[in-house]
Amino acid sequence: MSLYDLKTEANALPEAWHSAILGHIGASNLKVLRMDGRSVTEEVHEYDECLLVIDGRLELNVKGKKISVTAGQLYVAIAGIPHAVETGSFGTLVIIDLPEKSVAS
Repeated sequence: MSLYDLKTEANALPEAWHSAILGHIGASNLKVLRMDGRSVTEEVHEYDECLLVIDGRLELNVKGKKISVTAGQLYVAIAGIPHAVETGSFGTLVIIDLPEKSVAS
């Protein structure tokens, strides 16, 4: 892997909410994206997904519960549990997909 400025990488992406894979750690993908205030429809994954806010804020709705993740905080979206991004999320987000083993195990 190379040295990355995560905010620069996110800002260089052509569209918000469309991630770019920066690299792989084992079977895990390391991705970055730019949040722009818009909401994103509910999604669910077959693997755990780590959501690390680099700057800004990520507003989530998980099973009806509002969760605010701020810069420097990490939220783990557990496999099989739907989550949606609420309006007002902005900044730089790093996503780490964990397809091999759940971090909750």
